Amino acid sequence: MGASQRGPGGGATGGVAALLVLADGRFPAGGHAHSGGAEAAVAAGRIHDAASLEAFCRGRLHTAGLTAAGLAAAAAAGLDPLALDDAADARTPSPALRATARRLGRQLMRAARATWPSPELDALAAARPRGAHQPVVLGLTAHAAALGPPDAAYAAGYEAVSGPATAAVRLLSLDPFDATAVLARLAPELDQVAARAADAARRALDEGPGALPAASAPLLDIAAEQHATWSVRLFAS
Repeated sequence: MGASQRGPGGGATGGVAALLVLADGRFPAGGHAHSGGAEAAVAAGRIHDAASLEAFCRGRLHTAGLTAAGLAAAAAAGLDPLALDDAADARTPSPALRATARRLGRQLMRAARATWPSPELDALAAARPRGAHQPVVLGLTAHAAALGPPDAAYAAGYEAVSGPATAAVRLLSLDPFDATAVLARLAPELDQVAARAADAARRALDEGPGALPAASAPLLDIAAEQHATWSVRLFAS
């Protein structure tokens, strides 16, 4: 979609290049230091090859990924980011994951303000100096880049699976080709998750943040709390 078009949330949509920059794993937002729960899953034996990585990523996409995509789409659609930050807190029962989300949000905020300066990003940074939840910052960044809610949802959903897939390559010495093939096989489901998230963001414009997905992943929460106690680990989360 061209930069002059309008997205489903009513906002202007930027070009594909802006989305590629935002979703690029080399964008300096700190995500490379986090495994998305993969490190704990590898230690527990839940991820041990490409097939088990795919199952893990699929579960993460439809739970934590869907929730993050909804929050990001809503922020890109123009919902109050402070209300969305509260909604993100309510959807993140694990203290370790809340701390991680805010740390990543703070890092993303620094990169976003340097790349796509905007008064909205400045205001959120001032209101949440210790960091807002990363999906909320991601959505506001997408808005600053003239991207629409579906774009923000795609970026959040892709991040939910690409992080663990990349981490598994390092943790298991998994063939990078196999990890990339996992992401390719999940692409149709990512389409579905992004569409659901964008639709929820549209409803949230009238109904409020309660209309956004709140999919739970208790095993991810428990594993995150355990991982946070490790004295030696390769990834921060």
